[in-house]
Amino acid sequence: MMIDGPDALSGVLRAVSFMLLLNAAGIPIFIAVFGGLTPKSLLDVRKLGWRLAIGALVFVTAHQALEAARMAGEMSGIVDPAMQKMALLSPGGAAFALRIVGLALVAVGLRRGSALPLLGTLLTITSFTLVGHTTTTPDRAAAAALIILHLLVVAFWLGSLWPLYITAANEQPPITARVIDKFSTAATWLVPLILLAGVGLMALLLPSLATFKQPYGQLLLAKMAGFAVLMALASLNKWRFGPACAAGDTAAFKRTVVIEYVLICAVLAITAAMTMFYSPEPG
Repeated sequence: MMIDGPDALSGVLRAVSFMLLLNAAGIPIFIAVFGGLTPKSLLDVRKLGWRLAIGALVFVTAHQALEAARMAGEMSGIVDPAMQKMALLSPGGAAFALRIVGLALVAVGLRRGSALPLLGTLLTITSFTLVGHTTTTPDRAAAAALIILHLLVVAFWLGSLWPLYITAANEQPPITARVIDKFSTAATWLVPLILLAGVGLMALLLPSLATFKQPYGQLLLAKMAGFAVLMALASLNKWRFGPACAAGDTAAFKRTVVIEYVLICAVLAITAAMTMFYSPEPG
């Protein structure tokens, strides 16, 4: 499959918007659960979340603007009012509107210290139920519930990594170790839900096992491999590098957190390409 012109640029914008959007959506969850334990880091984490939300707003808007060019098949579609109206009135336009509202609530709420960011997180995640392959399955309600669960946990994981790095850099060793321990305990129960929800979505969306021979299925396998590596790294942090932070040895933990962050972003980039350019086809 040849991908060029507006499609290629749109794919890049979509991938970056996914990374920023889910990262920003996860910051309010981290603050709600762990913010009270990180007095020296809380302000920096709020600033980080605000900046991520603003960045996500920029890239989500740019991606939506490019949808008109994709519909037209050429970049001139960006300045075509009729094509822009068509794009905004599509299901993608509805998802875009919900994401803008959600991200705005995250940004404003983090600046003012209110409960708005959590509502913004929920709206932002819910926007994914309005587009994509989950909207075409007969079991749409079940698929929507699974995608919300899947992405909420992904947002929690991704949105916690940078704040954990900040905590390890700013807080006293006992506080850092306590936060890492509580995060690891929560993640032990929550992160497997990513896999369970993903398996549920596969059962609803994949016509047969022959899909794994197609580009969609091969990218799905790449995502699963990335998830397996991430689980191994998370285990290292829980059982080895996290406890070492209690003695002030945070270097290994911070290094592993950076690797986890990069890998999750890579998986999100694969997801953006998989859901934009390919579909599960009957074998």
